This record gives sequence, C-alpha cells and structure tokens, in this order.
Amino acid sequence: MTMHRGAVAIVGASETTTIGIRDDLSYVGLHCEAARNALADAGIRPSEVDGIATAGPVFAWEVSDALGIRPRWVDSTHIGGTSFIAHVRHAAAAIDSGAADVILITHGESGRSRIAAPPLPFGADFSTITGQFQEVYGAIPPYATFTVPVLAFLEARGMTRRHLAEVVVAQREWSTPNRRAARREPTSIDEVLAQRDVAFPFTKDMVCVVTDGGGALVLTSAERAKAMKNADRLVYVLGSGESIESTLIAEMDDLGSFGAFRRSASEAFRVAGLGPKDIDHLMVYDAFAHLPLYGLEDLGFVGFGESGQFIADGHTRPGGQLPMNTNGGGLSYTHSGMYGMFALQESVRQLRGEACVQVDGVTTSLVQGVGAMFSAAATVILSNEVL
Repeated sequence: MTMHRGAVAIVGASETTTIGIRDDLSYVGLHCEAARNALADAGIRPSEVDGIATAGPVFAWEVSDALGIRPRWVDSTHIGGTSFIAHVRHAAAAIDSGAADVILITHGESGRSRIAAPPLPFGADFSTITGQFQEVYGAIPPYATFTVPVLAFLEARGMTRRHLAEVVVAQREWSTPNRRAARREPTSIDEVLAQRDVAFPFTKDMVCVVTDGGGALVLTSAERAKAMKNADRLVYVLGSGESIESTLIAEMDDLGSFGAFRRSASEAFRVAGLGPKDIDHLMVYDAFAHLPLYGLEDLGFVGFGESGQFIADGHTRPGGQLPMNTNGGGLSYTHSGMYGMFALQESVRQLRGEACVQVDGVTTSLVQGVGAMFSAAATVILSNEVL
C-alpha cells in the first residue's frame, strides 16, 4: 500500500518532439530524444537518474549507455504494449522500497519507417505454441488474431459492427483539433462501415494507425518531488495492477471478457481506495476498436452489454460524462506498435491541464493497457491530488 495513494509522483513527461513519420532516428534515437525531453521537463540531469525501465527490441543498456546513465535498478519487463504501464507500477515499488530514487521509463519505436527495426514476422514460427496452434491458420498479424473474440463479444451482447464504428467516430472527435494526430478528418458511422475490410469485422479505421515516435516518464518520491521545479505540476500514483492470461486467443478464459483487464483493474482500484465512479478521465489502449468496449465493461464502468450504447450516446466524447481516449487514441492519434506510453502521456497532460483538448475538472485518470493479443494487462490510476 505504501507505494500507492500519492507516495510516488511523475515529475517529468514528454513525447518525442514530433511523432508520425520520423525517418531521421532509429529506435534508440527515439528513446533518447523522448528521454531528454522528459528529463528537461522535470529539471533533472541524466546523472541524477539511478533507475531505468524500457521494453521492446531495445535493451535498457542501449538507452542508459546512450544517455550516460549507470543505473542501480533496471526493469526490462516486456509484456507487449502495456509494458510501460506495468513499469510505472514497478517503478513505484522500487522508489518506495529504496531500490532507486529517480527512475526514467522510456519508449521509442520506428513502427512506420522501420529504421533499425527488427524484421516483421511473415510466417508461422513452429517453434512456439502460437506458431503451432494459431499462426498456422493465418492468424499472424494482430488484426487477424483479434477477430474471434470480437465476434464472440458482439454476438453475446446482440451488438454489431456499428458499435465498433461508434468507437472510431467518438475518438475522431478528440483527434480532429489535435495537430499531432495521424488521423484528423471528421468521419461518420456510415463512412467507417463503408471502408474496405481488413479482417472481418474490422474495416480500415477500426485498426490503429502505424507511426514512429516515443515517450518517456520520470518518477521519484512525492517527498522529493515537492522540492522540484515541477512541484505545481505533479501527478501522483494512486493505484496500480497487472495480470496475464494465455498466449493463445483460443485459450482465453472467456472470449467475451478479458480476465487480465478485470484482475489488474480490481487491484488498482483496491489499493487506490477508489471505484469507477471516482474516475474523471479514462485511457483504454485501443489498437483496435473493440478494446474500449471490453475496457468499459471489464473495468466496471458499465454493465454487461452496455458499452456500445454508452459510447453511441456520447458519454465518452467531448462534453461527455466519461471522457475517454482524449488524444484520439491508437485509432487516430498515434500507434508505433506499443501504445501504452502514449496513453500515459495523455493522462499526465490532462491531469496537468496541458492537453490539446483539455477536459475541465480532471482530478483522477485511469490508464488501462493490453499486451499482445489479450495476453497481458496493466492498470494505473493517477491523480493531480493526494486523495
């Protein structure tokens, strides 16, 4: 409990200077640009950092060495795009225990330009469980893997593809004014449904954009943070949770509900001493349009089968009662391949009052991440107050 409820604070947060197409930097270069921006935001020198966390094809030592950091605490936990959300939880525990004083979490990915990127998988890897029992049927790219649970989710609730399109349209309203967003053109339900199928039931805009970019966070104890230059812009960690499930979609405990979402969120709410009604702002990892629907139900914001109508009624749009994915999300803002860092960045911006489309009165924000194809989840609850 001592690592939560405001004992640890985010004192620095920044993305790479530009996102979208960055064919001038490699993976490591994107990590370092984001890290320097976040350290500058916090007013902290690299020499003051004694903990570093990152995930992906870039190793922690590549980033720390490039920045001249010699850490005494390292976390290279890699559980897909939610890794960075889990890193916030791990960093809070490390700071609370004294294992590190100042921790830098970095992300950088050349998802679009593929500068110094690992090769993309084009065939089944029969040395793995997924290769033997899933990829052999053509379920290799994410959009071809998520289709079965999505169809099960919709059928069990009497929902249709139209509800997936509602997610796209709602989030496009947030990204339209955002000059950093990849997709800014206003759209409609009929336009989304009329697009070409990528993999049924997904049409093009139900699938995330593919971009380059990165982001970084700097965390330290709240006690130390109150003496820093950002003392009036602190964001506190109130609660966190993490969980994992199966490597195979076919072996999910329930195709229509992600157990790791439920478990990680339940833990975060419990240690924060809060519930869904206490959350002002929500970021749900949305590589595909179905994830916000799962998130709303699995996290307890709405009941079974109510997520689609909740979004259709405008509750997650600008002016709605639960602003969600206010940067436009992975569907419209950016998605480098691992989106969790960008969801965290928007949460911090909203709590600081610095977002492109700012929501009034945000005190609490929940960030929900997913890793791989319903294999991992992590949750953090952040606030600009110690509640």
